[in-house]
Amino acid sequence: MSLAPRAVLVHRATEYEELLARHGTHGQADFFLSSRGRSIQEVTERHHRARRALADVAAAVPLAWRQTRVERADLDRFLFGPEDVVVVVGQDGLVANTAKYLSGQPVVGIDTDPGRNPGVLVRHRAADAVKLLPAAASGTGAVDELTMVEAVADDTQRLLALNEIYLGPPGHQTARYRLSTGAEAGRTEPEASSETQASSGVLVGTGTGATGWLRSVWQQRGSDLPLPGPADPQLIWFVREAWPSPATGTALVEGVLAPAERLRLTVESDRLVAFGDGIETDALELTWGQTIRLGIAGTALRLID
Repeated sequence: MSLAPRAVLVHRATEYEELLARHGTHGQADFFLSSRGRSIQEVTERHHRARRALADVAAAVPLAWRQTRVERADLDRFLFGPEDVVVVVGQDGLVANTAKYLSGQPVVGIDTDPGRNPGVLVRHRAADAVKLLPAAASGTGAVDELTMVEAVADDTQRLLALNEIYLGPPGHQTARYRLSTGAEAGRTEPEASSETQASSGVLVGTGTGATGWLRSVWQQRGSDLPLPGPADPQLIWFVREAWPSPATGTALVEGVLAPAERLRLTVESDRLVAFGDGIETDALELTWGQTIRLGIAGTALRLID
């Protein structure tokens, strides 16, 4: 007998809840915000909208299903199952935060604050959940397969991200490494596609990420590279602020990765980190001589359209 679907409602603490955790009472939080020219009314209204949306989605879960909730801070300790339907109730960024922990489960994005969020990934309203959940569980709903990026280190550490992976120094120092591009087949890349660099880090991302951090680098640089779409089987990468010197070059500072290609970095610093979608607390630690390969992940985010 197969298990009934489980609705996993992913949410995050609201700004109001974070203020209460920091200041203890509504009055103290109000005083703190007013001293900085802000009103607590706006914050509490957003809090109530978010909690109302979460309650409405919970009420829309079919009675025969199982149901649970997970807060963003607990995602790295939560075990998703193959029968789960994941419902992200919040902002676009919360979908990206969740995606790295999934393995093909369908995701429904619910926008708690329409008009304030771009709605690129949280495409639906809470009232839509009653129809979307059964469609997601049965596989009859329209699904967008969004490309993801992965990093795999030579010690088997692995990292997934929906938007981008950043590799660089943990502070504001210079990252030193040897960068190579080419196919994953294990062959030795030609000298023209390998270079020792000193920079402030490397960004490798997807078409979904091309609407955020990657796009800002692309635009500031005036790059001619075409930005991929969210479902395109391509990645785009940029080296940030590469430094030319007798020992380091600036010839390989941007490019596109096809499915069979990998960007390879061999660390020549005491410590570098790699983290995805801005979550620095869940980073890979890399030391001198280690190699990490970045490319298209074997799994995609299955977002209900």
